[in-house]
This record gives sequence, C-alpha cells and structure tokens, in this order.
Amino acid sequence: MRFLRIQDVISLTGLGRSTIYKFMADETDFPKSMPLCGRAVAWVESEIEDWMESRLSI
Repeated sequence: MRFLRIQDVISLTGLGRSTIYKFMADETDFPKSMPLCGRAVAWVESEIEDWMESRLSI
C-alpha cells in the first residue's frame, strides 16, 4: 500500500486540485483523503487507480 499526497494525485489523474476536492465534496465515487498527521492528508494509491479504471467504463 502506498499513500499519495495531493501533488501525486494531480499528476496521476490529470485533475486539478479544486476538481479533486469538488469530486470529494459532491459525494461522487472519488476516494476520500485520510489524515496523516496535523494538516497532512493522503490518498491510498490503489483507490485512486481503481477510480481511474472505473472512469474508463463510463
């Protein structure tokens, strides 16, 4: 398992920061971030990859 920070998620998905947070807020199937420590958050890489694969079938 690998954690991705926001810059990694942006690079992997091609989405902008505001779009990522909008998808999370809109209760879509976009993976939620998890707190690491303090204000730092991260996403699980496999969840982001699964989401990207699910988008291919749309």
